[in-house]
Amino acid sequence: MIRALVQSEPIDLAATLAAVEGSGSGAVASFSGFVRADDGVRELALEHYPGMTEAVLHALAEEAVARWQLHAVAVVHRVGPMAPGERIVLVATAAPHRHAALEACAFLIDRLKTDAPFWKRERREEGARWVAARDGDAGAADRWR
Repeated sequence: MIRALVQSEPIDLAATLAAVEGSGSGAVASFSGFVRADDGVRELALEHYPGMTEAVLHALAEEAVARWQLHAVAVVHRVGPMAPGERIVLVATAAPHRHAALEACAFLIDRLKTDAPFWKRERREEGARWVAARDGDAGAADRWR
């Protein structure tokens, strides 16, 4: 099972994990990312290119399944305006054993940070600005190539 979604609605953690856990695997790993309030961020808005972004998420999930023989993968990413503390991404992987589930989960979050086409705009008291990719994200993704 591969579930790769981009949505404006809040991510349903329980339903997503239940779908992955229902694969009957021995191990499930998950990662949730949240909007940070770093340096006074009041809102983070994500934009994407509909169709293209979902295709990239699905391709990354397929690559993870091929590399680690996963039974289930879910990659759910939010777009639109979000407040600090809101869940922005959820990745969950299911495999026969924990090492595969954990490695595949790390692979997916590292690669989607650099490969998935999202554009981020922060709003603070002094105004709004586009957020550039961080150098550390590219290094994390490169270890899987």
